[in-house]
Amino acid sequence: MIIPTEPIGSIPRPAKLLYALAQRSSAAPRDCDSADAPDPQLDRIYDEAIRDTIAALEATGSPVVTDGEQQKYHNFLTYCVHGLKNTDSEGFTIHFASGHVRRMPRLISGPFRYNRYADSFLEKALRYAHVPVKQAVISPSALSLLYPEQEIDGYPREQFIADLLNEHEREVRSCLDKGAHKVQIDFTEGRLAVKLDPSGELLHRFIDLNNLALSRFSPEERQRIGVHTCPGGDRDSTHSADIDYAELLPSLFQLKAGNFYIALAGEANPARVLKIIREHMQPNQRIFVGVIDTINPTIETPQEVCDRILLAAQYIPVTQLGTTDDCGFSPFCDDTSTTRETAFEKIRSRVQGTALAEKALAGKL
Repeated sequence: MIIPTEPIGSIPRPAKLLYALAQRSSAAPRDCDSADAPDPQLDRIYDEAIRDTIAALEATGSPVVTDGEQQKYHNFLTYCVHGLKNTDSEGFTIHFASGHVRRMPRLISGPFRYNRYADSFLEKALRYAHVPVKQAVISPSALSLLYPEQEIDGYPREQFIADLLNEHEREVRSCLDKGAHKVQIDFTEGRLAVKLDPSGELLHRFIDLNNLALSRFSPEERQRIGVHTCPGGDRDSTHSADIDYAELLPSLFQLKAGNFYIALAGEANPARVLKIIREHMQPNQRIFVGVIDTINPTIETPQEVCDRILLAAQYIPVTQLGTTDDCGFSPFCDDTSTTRETAFEKIRSRVQGTALAEKALAGKL
């Protein structure tokens, strides 16, 4: 496709996998805490879910796929640190508009190391895929929230940040080296940072930290690295949709990445957001606009998707335009608010709607 189209990442897990996870830990099935211990039977169920997810994504016509994050054991946010022995459960809390919360672990001692790396998920996906595979990873800024406000005795924050950057670089570089089509850094805490600190200081610290990581890659490598932003999506709710994109986007495009995946379909005034994007985007950046509202159960038609793309093309040069979904469809393993069937139909509409827009924009391509 001349206008590239890519998914964000997560797909709702099949009932068989959710049941198996729940059986593993009746004490805490909603958190999928039981998924760390080796279990050949569970591994087979994971493999089946990954294989079926990729096949279904390819059946939609998607030119790029993911593994649906089927085996991100806990969630998209803390998959790499879930189960670390030097953490406890009293970490940073994310509040959603629906009233539910998600809590991160808290680091209680050093050193900081990942418990698993996303390239292990990529390796498995590449076995089954017949088209390019992208891999999502969590941002350094999100993981920086693991460190408590009070400094850890014998492990200063500065050393934690150095270790965090090393671990993030190792993960991203391994994914690139193993053949990821793109590596997408999930930065869903961008708007949340403004909500937590309206002065913008926290957001600027996040941007600076992520740029320290991105600066470790060459310009050519950064063209295969992207950043995803959205107001959070979980159980058909968000954590920061009430924050004006104008507070985030000027800083977002300061990130040294080649691709930006921006939730847009769920915005009340997408034209206004597109104007802000036009003002701040840079010539070497491709903008993947969200054309699928992942927390709205209504399945968009291809024509509706096409219309959203044609609107975006009024503000973004077609040579820098791409399409995506606003968010993952099931970022936390217990989120069953969207069915697998709905997710695949929405993705099919994105693919078909992008093709319709290409025809309509043929003269500008």
